[in-house]
Amino acid sequence: MISRTAAAAAVIVQLLAASAPALAAPPAQSAPIAATAQAAGPVAYRIDPTHAQARVSWNHMGLSRPGATFETIEGVIRIDTADPTRSSVSVTIPVSGADTGVPALDAMFQGADFFDAARHPNITFQSRAVRFTGLGNRFQVEGDLTVRGVTRPVVLDAVLNGSGVHPMTGAPAVGFSASTTLKRSDFGLGVALPVVGDEIDVQITVEAVA
Repeated sequence: MISRTAAAAAVIVQLLAASAPALAAPPAQSAPIAATAQAAGPVAYRIDPTHAQARVSWNHMGLSRPGATFETIEGVIRIDTADPTRSSVSVTIPVSGADTGVPALDAMFQGADFFDAARHPNITFQSRAVRFTGLGNRFQVEGDLTVRGVTRPVVLDAVLNGSGVHPMTGAPAVGFSASTTLKRSDFGLGVALPVVGDEIDVQITVEAVA
């Protein structure tokens, strides 16, 4: 019998193989990304920082859920269509890109009591494993997240939004969304606990081009 993991991996390969000029669903089959990847090995897709964003939100005194965005995300997504579980993600997020919409809070985020940007200018994520959930284009990415010099294991729940030929560049492109929940205290970010919540909801969206 075919395992759920193998079946899900096959679905992802089929999704990656579907290329369309407008990245629309259902896509018209054309020069498939999968065929190129299988011929040349794993394909590296570089994240487009102009179409990538991380959003975080938290509980504030039980009254509201404010948030911040990180507008700059850099990195590479390597996709192995022959064995999707061997795919990988490497991401760097400059702390300087944090934007809460409140200048005083932005300044606090950069300071020594919070991200300590002078000593730790980047947040990084390096994947260790990709696991399929058996739900079509959904999968999990296990990896190491480093914030403020502290590294902790994190699992991202990810979705392949689409793949195809980029309508402006003509290059193979992919798009993903991912989410997770963190405890900021795990990374030494204990300012204002417990008045301001410990759990941080994270939502990420990226486009990447080969």
